[in-house]
Amino acid sequence: MKRNVILYLATLFLILPIDFLFLGLVAKGFFTSQVGDMLGTVKPGPALLFYALYVLGVLIFVSGSPGATWQSTLLYGALFGFFCYMTFDLTSISLLKHWTWPVVVVDVTWGSFVTAVSSALGLLVADWLAPRM
Repeated sequence: MKRNVILYLATLFLILPIDFLFLGLVAKGFFTSQVGDMLGTVKPGPALLFYALYVLGVLIFVSGSPGATWQSTLLYGALFGFFCYMTFDLTSISLLKHWTWPVVVVDVTWGSFVTAVSSALGLLVADWLAPRM
């Protein structure tokens, strides 16, 4: 139980700043130029709920198994991110008139990357702080 809490918190505290740095600084201009007036101000409640549930999904499907290694977590984290972000982006491009294919490519690539890196680093932190028995 203690290890799962550490794994969860480590993954959460890794994905949050990495994602905020990318979305708030690196790619902000790109997303603004692509989807423009569709962007609003961030609503903290739904955003925090997303991260809380997304990281729970990462633990369930990617890094929480006893046999998880940083290599398998990197691979399955990328795949989990790919499928989650692709689901969102394909739904968005099918429904929203300002959603574009370049946005899909950037967002899915980013989601795959950030999930892979944060889940693998989260596992390494958990292995360091609470080694498996």
